[in-house]
Amino acid sequence: MLYVIRSVLIIIYLVLVGLLGIFVCLLRPFHPDNTRWFGNIYSWGGAAILGIKIRVKNFDSLKNMGPCVYVVNHQDNLDLFVCGRVVAKRTVSIGKKNLKYLPFFGQLYWLAGNLLIDRKNHSRSKQTINLSEQALTTKNTSIWVFAEGTRNRGRNLLPFKKGAFIMAIEAGVPVVPICLSSYARKIDLRRWRSCTIQIKVLPPIPTDHLTLEDTDKLLQQCWNQMKETIDAMDKEI
Repeated sequence: MLYVIRSVLIIIYLVLVGLLGIFVCLLRPFHPDNTRWFGNIYSWGGAAILGIKIRVKNFDSLKNMGPCVYVVNHQDNLDLFVCGRVVAKRTVSIGKKNLKYLPFFGQLYWLAGNLLIDRKNHSRSKQTINLSEQALTTKNTSIWVFAEGTRNRGRNLLPFKKGAFIMAIEAGVPVVPICLSSYARKIDLRRWRSCTIQIKVLPPIPTDHLTLEDTDKLLQQCWNQMKETIDAMDKEI
């Protein structure tokens, strides 16, 4: 019964926040703080409805962070209600093109200033990457990327795609890993406290002295740090 109630409430919440967000974003379309505003709203309300307890470590380290590329592990669609808690100022994300077809949320996602990438079309994909680099270098904006490229369903950290790391090197900005503890296979929406999730912000990895030849090394360094951190958090929880 609790599962059904939560499912209904979360759908209603998604629609209401989407409608509110579209209205607000029409007044200030593509503003780089729209994503932070509504990421927070989705997370605080959504986590309460779903019975998710979120513990955040080192978020204060992002207060004075300039433009950077945030690399985050991607587990489930519920990440929307988890990750929104740690979206920093002037941050937009890169999402799949088909997100724009989701009622209300898709339109809000686009109007909030996030970038949509078509991975099947190389030229359009490259154009999105170029826009991201421009945002990093000329608009004082950070980019949020799920570097695995797909949901890992909480089984393990998947191999990373290179795009986020190429972008960071070419823009000369640091990579900031953000780790979510594994929850997708543990969450039980039938329980009052469905799960506890820990989020940890790791120290930035500088790229200012790197070239594109260092892409694989940077990618592997980030993956190793995140894998070690996620495993440690899972044991702690």
